[in-house]
Order: sequence, then C-alpha cells, then structure tokens
Amino acid sequence: MIPLNITGHEVEKLEDPFGLLSGDRYEFFLELDVDEEDELYSEKGIGIKVIYVSDENRDKITNYYFYERGSEKVLDFALEEDEEELVLAYCKENIVE
Repeated sequence: MIPLNITGHEVEKLEDPFGLLSGDRYEFFLELDVDEEDELYSEKGIGIKVIYVSDENRDKITNYYFYERGSEKVLDFALEEDEEELVLAYCKENIVE
C-alpha cells in the first residue's frame, strides 16, 4: 500500500449539456507527495485524475488513474480500498458549486 499524502488539487465541475446524466460530476487532479523509496515515485511528481460523482443516492468515484505530472504519462497503478475511501472523502470535502 502506498501512503497517500494529497498535497493539493485542482477541481472543475463537468457540465452535462444534454441533461442525460444524474447528479453532479467533477474532475479532480490531485497532487501527491510520494516517498523517493516508493515504486510510484517520479522526480516530476505524481498525480491522480479522478472523476467524482455526487447525486441524491450517494457519492462515488467513477474513474481514476495515476499520472506523472509534467509528462501526463498514465501509470499502471491502482488504489487499494482504504486509499480509494480516502480519495473519495477528500473529493467530497473539496467539491465546488
């Protein structure tokens, strides 16, 4: 398990121009502080792109991926269950209207 240390973020509310999707969708770019000893480490920095959905039933992450900041190269890593819960809680606390 990688210890997730979220150091910052950018967030944007995604618009549904046709009104087909229920709830509100947000695109988060989370900045991570990763230890140099971790296999995920990059000198350029690491981030997670998250699509977060909030509707009347529940809040959830519908998609995410790790990427190398600067190059935007997608990395083949997955969040563990407790890490996903941490990211979900972070997104919930930081949504914009």
